[in-house]
Amino acid sequence: MNGRASSLRRRVRAAVLAAVLLTAWPAAAPAGAVDDPPAPVTGNATYFDALGSPYGGCGMPQQELDSQDFVALNVYDTPGDYAFYPRPLTGANASKAGLWNNGLNCGRWIQVTISDYCTGVNDGGAGQAFCRNGSWVADAYNGATLNMLVADSCGDPNGWCRDDRYHLDLSKPSLNKFVKNGAPVGDMYPGHWNNRRVTWSFIPAPGYSGDIRIGFMKGAQAWWPAIAVSHLPNGIHGVEYYAGGAWKQAQMNSDMGQSYIIGGVTQGATQFQIRVRDASGALVNGGRVYSFALPASCGSQCAAAYTEVSYTTTTPSESPSPSPSPSPSPSPSPSPSPSVSPSPSVSPSVSPSSSPSPSANPGNCQVTYRVENSWQGGFTANVTVKNTGAAAWTNWTVGWDMPSGVSLVSGWSATVTAAGDRWTAKAPSWATTLAPGTSTSFGFQASGSSTPGASRITCS
Repeated sequence: MNGRASSLRRRVRAAVLAAVLLTAWPAAAPAGAVDDPPAPVTGNATYFDALGSPYGGCGMPQQELDSQDFVALNVYDTPGDYAFYPRPLTGANASKAGLWNNGLNCGRWIQVTISDYCTGVNDGGAGQAFCRNGSWVADAYNGATLNMLVADSCGDPNGWCRDDRYHLDLSKPSLNKFVKNGAPVGDMYPGHWNNRRVTWSFIPAPGYSGDIRIGFMKGAQAWWPAIAVSHLPNGIHGVEYYAGGAWKQAQMNSDMGQSYIIGGVTQGATQFQIRVRDASGALVNGGRVYSFALPASCGSQCAAAYTEVSYTTTTPSESPSPSPSPSPSPSPSPSPSPSVSPSPSVSPSVSPSSSPSPSANPGNCQVTYRVENSWQGGFTANVTVKNTGAAAWTNWTVGWDMPSGVSLVSGWSATVTAAGDRWTAKAPSWATTLAPGTSTSFGFQASGSSTPGASRITCS
């Protein structure tokens, strides 16, 4: 594909994004209607210069992608029909969906292998044959491979994006990075390109390590918490958020498949909990729960195209997943826990701060308390609890004293109650057990002094 077509797609994507950002609550995520193709498949390949600004079709800025080797998939599968149909494709138009699959193939990886060269005219003209007045021939570049990330969509009214369901639109800077015999080909583009055929198939993320990344999108705020999820082990087919004591299905942000509109743990709250489903429908990391807050840098709403957040994690006890990590770093590794008696113990007071202030670790638990957000007459706080004992901690409970005049408004990720100045948090029903060395977090909103300390913290 040439630069003019790429510019057209960027303009269309910008228009779609503008409509999304002006909509208070986008339409629900479309149901997947397109199965994965049999592997491998062969189609025509074109190129485009770069993702649009600020986002590519999947809802990620180009600079935030896991790889700069990326591809676009076809929005439509409408041979001979070059009309525009509103996105996402629903109702009577659902059958027109191409392998973009209404965004559901975003964030997946594809292994691409270079195939035959065209000796004729290969311009993707509407209603015209591919490689007219010529033939497909093998040459020295056949067999070169590259792993590439699905990051954009091709909905242009031409033969490439409408007539060939297995067409791939490749990032132009990637063309000479295809590898054969252990080295990049170097000079396939421009002299040996001519919109070749390629053979390709979906693959899991190559060499995956670490955990997902989460970032808020431009304009995100408590009442429109739009996030983008990336660094995925096998794509993304859904996000669920915890609110009102139950898991709820988040709505996809138009058909930008890595962006979802979540909800706070209570209506309008700035504390969030999510879990993610991959392209197979399975929960990522066995149902790992990611807890995070709207960053202070966002103020009333996020101004940057992408504002990454740190998070804490909880893995349900019935899951065989690894122990949770305290942050979305690429290679998390929990610190070893001392072997101590699992009897209840008391931690010293922990004063609130803008960053975590770990308590001492005198027995089987370690508690970190911090005020996340504060205002005149109220605040939200986050509490992290770690099992430092040698045995599993079932039905964990944490108690602490609050100063007089502070009242509980709501809590999340645990059952938080207050009896006078004594407050208690008990394990939620969906994560009752903490394995040795693992942590979990909960939070609460309160009214009263905006900078209260917690004292007489106990674990049982």
